[in-house]
Amino acid sequence: MDRALTDVRTSGTGILLAEWAPRLLSVLRIVVALLFIEHGAQKLFGFPTPPASGLPAPLSLFWDGAVLEFAGGLLVLVGLFTRPVAFVLSGEMAFAYWMFHAPRSPFPIINNGDAAILFCFVFLYLAAAGGGAWSLDRVRSNAA
Repeated sequence: MDRALTDVRTSGTGILLAEWAPRLLSVLRIVVALLFIEHGAQKLFGFPTPPASGLPAPLSLFWDGAVLEFAGGLLVLVGLFTRPVAFVLSGEMAFAYWMFHAPRSPFPIINNGDAAILFCFVFLYLAAAGGGAWSLDRVRSNAA
């Protein structure tokens, strides 16, 4: 088994995958951040369309979540403080799932919690993996 792994890592494909992994991590981070920013923008600004329940009241729990989604999404988008911000956003999504989705049904397809679960675990992964090759975190670490 170890021999097979070594062969893949040293093959042309393995080297190519290893070279592109940090870049693809950045692509994942950017796409997820753009989607997350959209959720925050909808709740804060009614863009691209207002939420069905209307805009949240300032300083309410929903408004706080929207600020985290928008501002945290912007930080994740550019890859600045990716690990701590992604950790906080992962927690926000776990909280949102258990507070608002899970009480409706134990099944995410019924309680509309699929996105919250996916965001939670992608952000948890980013908290562990970092921002990837194309991030301000990488620029800051190279400058130090």
